Amino acid sequence: MERTLTEKGLATRKRIIEGAVTEVRTRGVAATTLDDIRNATGTSKSQLFHYFPNGKSQLLLSVARWEADLVLSDQQPHLDELTSWRAWRSWRDAVVQRYTEQGQNCPLSTLISQIGSSEPETRDIVVGLLSSWQGKLADGIRHMRAQGEVGADVDADRSAAALLAGLQGGVVVMLATGSVSTLEIALDNAIEQLRASA
Repeated sequence: MERTLTEKGLATRKRIIEGAVTEVRTRGVAATTLDDIRNATGTSKSQLFHYFPNGKSQLLLSVARWEADLVLSDQQPHLDELTSWRAWRSWRDAVVQRYTEQGQNCPLSTLISQIGSSEPETRDIVVGLLSSWQGKLADGIRHMRAQGEVGADVDADRSAAALLAGLQGGVVVMLATGSVSTLEIALDNAIEQLRASA
């Protein structure tokens, strides 16, 4: 928001967004109404429109940002510390554990399929998320390459893109089958290929 909010105002806005996230995950975007969100968060109509003057579309954009931020924050501090094979393994385990715990409540899936990547603002959020995620993986690969742990001819950006694509493919299979094994295999194979390149 452009206007400055008080600490209490920020807390109220955060509570509305968190409630909207839960409602969207449970009901889906189309079935979630502003009344549902108001009831779930104990917010009056005037309060809701005070923080989100443009109504549902503005609130859903905030939900999209929330979900995108959650994808990366759930992987910290591991994602910023990919400086050894032990650190890569810790990141891998954190990703698998998080997706296992989330089950069908995948933030990125909600972001793309529920909120809709066809809207320009939402698409920008998705692109920004994937770019940041791939960039952090590429930074880790570059670090390992500089240490001689990854082959000198390995293209960090392409390898990071392939790793992210494999991860997301594993998540799609998990969402369809309920099994996390494909995600584990995708991550294990990608990391093993990096190690074998040295």
